[in-house]
Amino acid sequence: MRIIGGAYRGKNLYSPQNEGVRPTADRAREAVFNILNSKLDNAWAEYDVLDVFTGTGALGLEALSRGAKSVALLDINLQTAKRNAALFPKEKEKIKLISADAANLPPAQKTYNLVFMDAPYNKGLSAAALKSLSERGWLAPNAWVLVELEKNENLEDIPCFEQVDERRYGLARVIFFRFRIK
Repeated sequence: MRIIGGAYRGKNLYSPQNEGVRPTADRAREAVFNILNSKLDNAWAEYDVLDVFTGTGALGLEALSRGAKSVALLDINLQTAKRNAALFPKEKEKIKLISADAANLPPAQKTYNLVFMDAPYNKGLSAAALKSLSERGWLAPNAWVLVELEKNENLEDIPCFEQVDERRYGLARVIFFRFRIK
């Protein structure tokens, strides 16, 4: 596993020791970031990124490599993400590690305008996390929220999340949402 693009392109990351962690494949990550490059309203330097169910931290660290203003890596178990974040010593002021249950978040201390979410497949965690992010104030108005699911996994409609795009990559499906406050 490695960083695909940006200032740290080619940097190797630690792989998970826990078999329950399933990182987004390099090719799918590259495709998602290529799509984002065409959809984002602003330069990467204007995005505060939140990587929910971060696992290895690869999605958030990829955004950091591309110039994101800040990156927060959120998971219950941050062991591998912490090791990978340490590989970016020059960026340590931009990286925050948050140990929390994404389905039951505390009130936000900061809002994020770009969110990656890659929950364990077929456990209903994506919907619970989206509701928690929305209700607890973690999302900036019009934030981009990308949710990776198993290709046949259902995701209930959740108020304030407008689907903009959807792509399939092997066994995975990525849905691009905008957070619209009504």
